[in-house]
Amino acid sequence: MKNDLLPALPAAFENALDLYLGHLRVERNLSGHTIAAYGRDLTAFLTWLATRDINGWERVDRGRLMAYLLELADTLAPRSRARALSAIRAFFRFLEDEKIVEQSPAHNFESPKLPQSLPKALGTEEVRRLVEAPETDTPLGLRNRTMFELMYSAGLRVSELLDLTLSQVNLEDSFLRVRGKGDKERLAPMGEVAANLLAEYFRQARPHLAGPKSGGLVFLNKRGGRLSRQYFWRVLGEYAGQLGLEGVTPHVLRHSFATHLVEGGADLRAVQMMLGHASLATTEIYIKVGAGRLGRVHRQFHPRADTSK
Repeated sequence: MKNDLLPALPAAFENALDLYLGHLRVERNLSGHTIAAYGRDLTAFLTWLATRDINGWERVDRGRLMAYLLELADTLAPRSRARALSAIRAFFRFLEDEKIVEQSPAHNFESPKLPQSLPKALGTEEVRRLVEAPETDTPLGLRNRTMFELMYSAGLRVSELLDLTLSQVNLEDSFLRVRGKGDKERLAPMGEVAANLLAEYFRQARPHLAGPKSGGLVFLNKRGGRLSRQYFWRVLGEYAGQLGLEGVTPHVLRHSFATHLVEGGADLRAVQMMLGHASLATTEIYIKVGAGRLGRVHRQFHPRADTSK
């Protein structure tokens, strides 16, 4: 982690940093990339302290940490500053546990406010073109068509789709019993088109794909085994590319599901339940997505929306 272009760190700082990075590698089993990122952020902070003649932990207080973060504000974006503060927080928690410092100067420090990015959502016509893109005259084509429709119809995460088992499907009442994050179970309604496609897939395609490794999985690869996330991303991306749709991922179909429900007037708590969000605050971002799209429609079509015309 040393850089010959930087001044040498005081021994107390260097020894503690080496001990912490070793902890991340051996006890936390973090990747080399992650450890290197921690090392860069912490080395920058400790070097900043050293250039100000601070060479012992007793002089590292909240005031100096605040001064460092204010300097970062002049050169780094909020996301980079938040990452640096996160590294410093974790470092000092470790130093507290090891009794190297009595108390962390980073306690109760608020992270820089990050700009909230709105999830990408396709328009309803774009979704229709995408989910109807696979031909259904082969087992794999019918499987792909059914997966795309079901993901959009029920708002599934890609892991939920690929982990779906036969026992979780209720075709008669058109719903899925989905296991989401934290192994939490929820009921996910599916539309009539998705239910009909799933029934056709069970009749026409899955029997041709099933094999000894299939178990109770709904969607299978051509060898009868589990589909990988990477494969699903690639297949979805290929169909999207053929249609000229850029940046389409499995998350985009899920975001489109939620956005279209909210734009159609669905109750936000109902959308929260269908998505499996633990907090309503996570779901509220779709209000902003819907409002943004409605604003564009208003500006385009309302006679007095644009006074420059």
